[in-house]
Amino acid sequence: MDSVLFGLAVLFWAWTWRGAPLHYVDAIPGWMITIDPWVGAIGCLALWWRRRFPILLGVAMVLVLALAATGLGAALVTVLTIAVHRNWLPATLVTALHLVPALLFGYENPPPGVTQWAYLTLILLMYLVPLGWGIAVRARRELIANLRREVDRERGEHQQRLAGARQAERERIAREMHDVLAHRISLISVHAGALAYRTSQADAGAGVPLKPGEVGGAIEVIRDNARQALVELGEVLAVLRPERGDRNGGGGPDPEAGTADRSAPQPRLADISRLVQEAQAAGQRVTFEMVCAPGAAESLRPAVQRTVYRTVQEGLTNARKHAGQTEVTVRVEVDPGTGVVATITNPLPPADARRRPADSSPHPAGDLPGAGAGLTGLAERLALDGGTIEHGVVGGTFRLSTRLPWPA
Repeated sequence: MDSVLFGLAVLFWAWTWRGAPLHYVDAIPGWMITIDPWVGAIGCLALWWRRRFPILLGVAMVLVLALAATGLGAALVTVLTIAVHRNWLPATLVTALHLVPALLFGYENPPPGVTQWAYLTLILLMYLVPLGWGIAVRARRELIANLRREVDRERGEHQQRLAGARQAERERIAREMHDVLAHRISLISVHAGALAYRTSQADAGAGVPLKPGEVGGAIEVIRDNARQALVELGEVLAVLRPERGDRNGGGGPDPEAGTADRSAPQPRLADISRLVQEAQAAGQRVTFEMVCAPGAAESLRPAVQRTVYRTVQEGLTNARKHAGQTEVTVRVEVDPGTGVVATITNPLPPADARRRPADSSPHPAGDLPGAGAGLTGLAERLALDGGTIEHGVVGGTFRLSTRLPWPA
């Protein structure tokens, strides 16, 4: 574009210089005619700096036109450049600087056979066309730049939303995995620890050796809980895994999606009693009470029932990890007037029991590791359903209480 505009200015310079004598040759001194082509040539060469100094060049072109008619093409290119690279106000002001002397000179020296108004209109159009063209080009460039910025902003926001969705899904998966696995693995760890403790005591001569029936019973409990952990883990993954059609673009079944049943039932209020029985069978002392208004449980959404189930599961798991053989009390109240309230309490173990080494008791308190994210994940679950959670030590008893509002 620089070459094209420079070429047009040079062509106009050559045509004016080599063409017929100017109609106003008698109205100017002879020295101006002598320097006209040289001043016009300098104006054409100055166009190569038009992008760097457009305003300065535009003002300088006023002086060029005052001395040389051959610089008119370069002056018009300068007007176009200012309109493209600067705002409309400076472009209009520089154009006015050119128009005022040009119109005055044209009014006093019209060509033969052309009226004054026709000549003035021609001069006006010569400047207004490049001015309008430049303003239109600049507006189009700004529009494209704004659209690109908008697209970049939308792309950035989309990436942020995508990253947030991925993070939320990771947290959701981690929460489900914690709730499912922590309960089962803690049961397995308790039984395995009891076997190790009894065996070490017998080897040291400080205890009675385990009978084959006791060993077989403990191993059976460990095996059953391990199998159940795998089953529940498979159910969680089946629910969290995207649909088959979503994984391959909606084009049919995905051969890598597996055969897991995506309609596997999720835990409900009725399953809490089974959860408590499993804990009792593993040796944990649990007192369970459910107070439920007639027909109230059936009216709760599955998500709310699952949250209550996970609350009891988390409470039993924490008690098993940190409270040893202390008795755990579980109470669940389901009432449309008060909502759904789940409370799990257990006395804190004696301080000396919590300080004992892991192999000094068949159920040592605090010897089971944990990620420390169970209560945090539970709080997030409750927040999604509009519920609240309270937990802490009151009078030597650890109390975990959650409340979910009754659905409208």
